[in-house]
Amino acid sequence: MQEIRKIVAGISLVLEWKKTGEDYVASLTGGDEHVGAVGVGFYDKESNRASSSVITTPGHRETEIALNGAKVFSKACKSTSVFIVGIHLDNITLDEIKEIVSASEEMISELAVIIG
Repeated sequence: MQEIRKIVAGISLVLEWKKTGEDYVASLTGGDEHVGAVGVGFYDKESNRASSSVITTPGHRETEIALNGAKVFSKACKSTSVFIVGIHLDNITLDEIKEIVSASEEMISELAVIIG
């Protein structure tokens, strides 16, 4: 697996990915790793557009990261993708949430450049 790492809010965020047949699987985890949300991205070659759907585990808040990650990843790889997100930090503050979301977006953008 290939990976991108970043230290944010005192935890290590790790974005890993691999090709699975013609498709891709990625995971973005940090802190106490788990499966909080899973996005599935689809790429339409005719329209050159990507879309995504997400399933979130009850009580988790990684929905937007997984939804966006799957869409951006599928657009970059021009294929179907699965994007798993599980980030947990005990007693997280609003500022730490903002830092983690921002870093996650940066890492997803970096992944798109690498794959594209």
